[in-house]
Amino acid sequence: MKVITFERNGVPSYGLLKKDRVIDVGKQLASRYADLRSVLTAGALQELERAAKESAPSYQINEIKFLPVIPNPTKILCVGLNYVSHRTETKRPETKYPSIFTRFADSQVGHEAPVLRPSFSSKFDYEGELAVVIGRGGRHISEKDVNAHIAGYSCYNDVTVRDWQRHTAQWTPGKTFPNTGAFGPCLLTSDEVPDLGVLTLTTRLNGDVMQQAPFSDLIFSVPVIVSYISSFTPLYPGDVIATGTPGGVGDRREPPIYMKDGDVVEVEIDRIGTLRNVVQTDPQPGVLGVQ
Repeated sequence: MKVITFERNGVPSYGLLKKDRVIDVGKQLASRYADLRSVLTAGALQELERAAKESAPSYQINEIKFLPVIPNPTKILCVGLNYVSHRTETKRPETKYPSIFTRFADSQVGHEAPVLRPSFSSKFDYEGELAVVIGRGGRHISEKDVNAHIAGYSCYNDVTVRDWQRHTAQWTPGKTFPNTGAFGPCLLTSDEVPDLGVLTLTTRLNGDVMQQAPFSDLIFSVPVIVSYISSFTPLYPGDVIATGTPGGVGDRREPPIYMKDGDVVEVEIDRIGTLRNVVQTDPQPGVLGVQ
């Protein structure tokens, strides 16, 4: 099942993605579940399939606007340096534990929405990633139980403002600018992914492949990541975990390749689909006094 959050005529909803059509089940279920996070909290994903068979309205893709799959997660947690290829290109040492940082929910955008380069940044970079969406919350989740806590998977582009990322040793300023966390197009439910390791992530910039790796290349696997995170913070339905990016980021190329206005960046994952966004300069003015 492929689930999306979308907007039509200014009204947000959620539904199922069926080839080139969207089935709007949010209209029928809104009195019980205001949004997709509410559906996950209630453990009611299967109700979406049933509602779709009960004369739910459907629309063509071009009639809706994609929103981030989960627009309002309680937490977005991101894993850094989680592929050997990326750790090697950054010249970072091996670590015993995953490197975790956060992103804010209001930094997210959906499929086909523009990602905004701050006008005062010249180092705007892509990072294609697998997103894990929590379906059942928990604390101190054991690795063997992690699969039971996952609602599904999606594509994520952890777009990074590299110059701001490097202001200090803390990465957060470069990782959470408005309209930089692209998330979508859909949530592929976990029952559709019996073996995550055989799936491949590909990032393209203007049609050229920049990153490509199977998820079997993750240094810290999804069970390890979820278990580790749940050891220091409770996880809730709808929480999002971006699991890291492979080697090939623009910042580490010779010469570096940074995104500019009009560039098209795509993150594709087998079975899930392709997350596509166009780069635009943020119309907001530069920040005075900060270089």
